[in-house]
Amino acid sequence: MKTVPQIAVLDDYQNVALSFADWSSVQAHAGVTVFHDHIFEESALVQRLQPFTALCIMRERTPLPGRILAQLPHLKLIVSTGSRNAAIDTAAAEERGIAIKFTGYNRHAAPELTWALLMALSKQVTGEAASIHNGGWQQTVGTDLYGKTLGVVGLGNIGKDITRYAKAFGMQVVAWSQHLTEDRASAEGAMLVSKEELFRVSDFISIHLVLSERSRGIIGAADLQWMKPTAYFINTSRGPLVDETALITLLTQQKIAGAALDVFDQEPLPADHPFRTLPNVLATPHIGYVTENTYRTFFEDTVQVLETWLKTV
Repeated sequence: MKTVPQIAVLDDYQNVALSFADWSSVQAHAGVTVFHDHIFEESALVQRLQPFTALCIMRERTPLPGRILAQLPHLKLIVSTGSRNAAIDTAAAEERGIAIKFTGYNRHAAPELTWALLMALSKQVTGEAASIHNGGWQQTVGTDLYGKTLGVVGLGNIGKDITRYAKAFGMQVVAWSQHLTEDRASAEGAMLVSKEELFRVSDFISIHLVLSERSRGIIGAADLQWMKPTAYFINTSRGPLVDETALITLLTQQKIAGAALDVFDQEPLPADHPFRTLPNVLATPHIGYVTENTYRTFFEDTVQVLETWLKTV
């Protein structure tokens, strides 16, 4: 008798995976189990995943290093949303004959969230909204964007979008990354500066780099110390790009005006983490890609990959 393939959908926090695509063709030929919680503990994760032939994972929510893949004897396919996933040990997967497939991606969602966070910081939106709920009225004075300087670290697709947004608001834009040239920066409406100058002159700093071994920790304590006391720091890329301990110290000591963070070293963010309680931090739970259009692309593409794969097993 032919064994029915078992497929796991991981980290469906909002319980929406099955509603953003038609899974009926997959469910007709395989068992589909959806998990809504996240497991940190490795042995418990392995125990959960061992029965499955295919895993559908949401970005880097559940890392799959080689030591975990080695304990999943039935696994034949990993479908990851997005165009890449640094949390999968691709060499270990290839060695074990595990195929890895990716989905499409809507790149507009992340810069939209970045700009929403920047606007919320500048106008003290969270504090004023909380004041209204508590019976208050006008507690703070906002910051103008017109004429201010935005520092963009990383001028890729998202960095370029952020630069356009900033120019529309009358801001000056300076940019830096390790291989950025003056011509490329100028073509996007930004001025190339050194890393130190960017941190010294910017009123808002926004990080837009891909996480890799080369870029991990690229924003260190010394960089953060260069920031003006009135400046704001924004990271919607990846938490490990920044020295988190140094950033917490800076914010705790109120050496900068504040930070907006959508990404963290550990996700989900631990319940007792300082970023949950620091009054000068606006924190969101890595929702830069959590939008209707992006999820529709993710899950419709996932179903298509599974349909093709099921014809081969």
